[in-house]
Amino acid sequence: MQEWTITDVPDATFPLAGIRRIEYRSAVDGRADWALARPPEKGGVWLVCLHGHGSHGDQLYTRPDIRERWLPAFLDRGLGLLTPNLRDNAWMGPAAVRDLDDLLAVVRAEFGADRFLFASGSMGGTGNLIYAALRPANVAGVIARGAASDLASYRAWCLERQAVKPVLGEIAIAIAAAYGGEASAYQAHSAQALAARLTMPLFLSHGAADAVIPVSQMRALVGRLADHPNLVYCEIPDGNHDSPLHARTSPDALDWLLARL
Repeated sequence: MQEWTITDVPDATFPLAGIRRIEYRSAVDGRADWALARPPEKGGVWLVCLHGHGSHGDQLYTRPDIRERWLPAFLDRGLGLLTPNLRDNAWMGPAAVRDLDDLLAVVRAEFGADRFLFASGSMGGTGNLIYAALRPANVAGVIARGAASDLASYRAWCLERQAVKPVLGEIAIAIAAAYGGEASAYQAHSAQALAARLTMPLFLSHGAADAVIPVSQMRALVGRLADHPNLVYCEIPDGNHDSPLHARTSPDALDWLLARL
């Protein structure tokens, strides 16, 4: 990052005190962006929670179902929290990857973070898988719920169905914008193609009836990870796109991940 500032967020802004706002300009193109950070009371383990398509870096605090189901679990386990805005609907394109590299470096330098877990869903879960495959040294473990694992095939699937479900057309446009429509860029950021680099613990879940990101995306990735020694995959029968965001799993995803640090 070329520059950044860190300021206190007024406690009344969100239902949680102690949140800091990181504002920065990207070293890629000078774009202004931001993230929210809440340091842990002690320790250096942080959880990165990437937002879904159409949301922003405050989703963990402002979307009621996510806030009620995820936030207490993160806090109870004493984790630092980082929620980047990351270019809005960037689908972890090349510029977003570089911005996240720099943002993690800021959190290390300013707050003493030493390990990062990633727990997100939908576009955020997709970003988790892409970033973990590209930067495995920065990722100690991943929870990805209802995520895509190959953007080229997923974008084609969206285009085939956009007339019936318009949000899919919006997603296809956002993916093309983030990657410049280049087939080589999609391939270079495909978790399926880079599955051998996903060596960290992985907890994956998906709804079998997901009409936004098809379960075939997750099944294809799991198939490529058949020999992974630290992988859990939970498929929810008849589950929709939000089902993995809401479901309680056995084992508990976060406890399972923390036990492997």
